[in-house]
Amino acid sequence: MSQQVKSKERVQEHGEVFTNEHEVNAMLDLVKPETERIDSRFLEPACGDGNFLAEVLRRKLAVVTSRYRKSLHEWERYCFVAVGSVYGVELLPDNVAACKERLYGIVEDEYEKVAKKDANPAFLDSIRLVLRRNILNGNALSLKAVDWDGNDTAEPIVFSEWSVVMGDKVKRRDFRLDEMLEGNVDADQTRSLFGADYSSAVDWEYDKETKSFIPKPMRESPLVSIYEISGAK
Repeated sequence: MSQQVKSKERVQEHGEVFTNEHEVNAMLDLVKPETERIDSRFLEPACGDGNFLAEVLRRKLAVVTSRYRKSLHEWERYCFVAVGSVYGVELLPDNVAACKERLYGIVEDEYEKVAKKDANPAFLDSIRLVLRRNILNGNALSLKAVDWDGNDTAEPIVFSEWSVVMGDKVKRRDFRLDEMLEGNVDADQTRSLFGADYSSAVDWEYDKETKSFIPKPMRESPLVSIYEISGAK
């Protein structure tokens, strides 16, 4: 677990204070059933180096291992679902890099225990790619991507949704976070005809799973195997 303060300068400039392990677990225990549901999505808008996301992932993987350790293929499939359900936004690039490595390390350690000599490097390559797309350098207030100095760019924060279908095939759909926040309303509520920045019209679709309207994805990728994602375009 990271120390709560890295430096006084970072506290003064960015208000950076990390949550300690006891508080992380106490807060997650308030929603314990969701932390143990493999496909339950979590978004940490100021994720730091991953204190909350790491614990969420550990809990999810504990469930995956308890249920599927006897079948490596099933374990890989549901591990992928678990990793694909964890999202983070962080302003400082060193924290983003540390968070990705931390989450990857959790998966790698558990995978080695389950797979042993049958570990597949292609699977771990896919996990790296998912984390690269799910843990992003951005400003959760402006909903914009940021540069290496922490300044907003003109680019929106874009997350990928990962859906495992047809065995080990994965469907990836990319969404703008600002449009998701604007569009995720109940069926009987009035919704805007535009994205959060009102720069362009947004096409809406009703999502049966969440029972709400969400924007259509900005792009969709063809189905690809879990083990081939890192080489897909």
